[in-house]
Amino acid sequence: MEIEERIKLIESVGEEIVTLNELRELLEKKKHPVAYDGFEPSGKPTIAQGVLRAINVNKMINAGCRFIMLAADWHGWANNKLGGDLEKIQITGDYLIEIWKASGMSETVEFKRSTDLVYGKNYWKTVLQIARNTTVNRMIRCSQIMGRNEQDNLSAAQIMYPAMQCADIFELGCDITQLGMDQRKVNILARETGPQLGYWKPVVVSHHMMMGLLKPPSQNLPVEERTLQMKMSKSKPDTAIFMDDSVDEINRKINHAYCPEKQTMENPILEYCRYIIFESIKRMKIERDKKYGGDIYAESYDELEKMYVEGEIHPLDLKKAVSHEIDRLIEPVRNHFEKSSKARELQERVNSFQVTR
Repeated sequence: MEIEERIKLIESVGEEIVTLNELRELLEKKKHPVAYDGFEPSGKPTIAQGVLRAINVNKMINAGCRFIMLAADWHGWANNKLGGDLEKIQITGDYLIEIWKASGMSETVEFKRSTDLVYGKNYWKTVLQIARNTTVNRMIRCSQIMGRNEQDNLSAAQIMYPAMQCADIFELGCDITQLGMDQRKVNILARETGPQLGYWKPVVVSHHMMMGLLKPPSQNLPVEERTLQMKMSKSKPDTAIFMDDSVDEINRKINHAYCPEKQTMENPILEYCRYIIFESIKRMKIERDKKYGGDIYAESYDELEKMYVEGEIHPLDLKKAVSHEIDRLIEPVRNHFEKSSKARELQERVNSFQVTR
């Protein structure tokens, strides 16, 4: 694949790339640059952490990247997830890896845990070097990466969290950080501190953060607070489809989702179509009653959006089609957990854990 084709593929993942010129230079120098993403194991993963993550990771791999998925268990511990119980967090990390494997993610992906890093010879030295070169205020401004805000009463461990995440990048040898837009501040911190400490400046490829299924909060809220409230949340189950949701749960959540008629702005159902469904199919069927013209087909997301804005597709008909397609994508994961006793045991244990913010 030519460099421009590889760049185009990576651009389809990144809502923002810092910087495009650096990405081009990297691909010219390295045939297989290292990219990574990571998640706190903090409960049942959403469809964005499962199916969508597999879609984007596979694109990065097709563009020639070697990809590492990090189950950030120690970070979840620092952030007091699952009541700060490290053993439960690590079990959830194992469950998360089973989800990724069953979601269609390439077999070439390397799965690692923070536990693999923290006992390394230089890890905590790097954490302290980053902390020494960063102010407390700067660390607190990065709190969005943990699902927190600057007004929260952060623990000392949470204040250290951004330094840990920066250290992950260098410990893993990553040329590209491929995380969500909500992680932008810490990735920029890594770009600024890396060269100061004798490391490199990673390219940042930030993917779009899908909104939750419920009606967006007031526009009057501060930007960061509003962004946090719009995200999918494990502690608010109706905001997201989870990777082990039943058909009935999927139908219920999609039926109750916010989907204003003829509107595309902040419409979570259309987001599911754009970022998930049309990444897996080329043609979408929307069933309609014959008195409204009968079934209709969209050959692309743009065509679907146009028909929706023009009123050719009613929200209820779109929701029915989306429920069908989402269930189709999650079914292989459900099947994996039904067939694998190891995976099923992990699922049962994780489902017994109480999710904490």
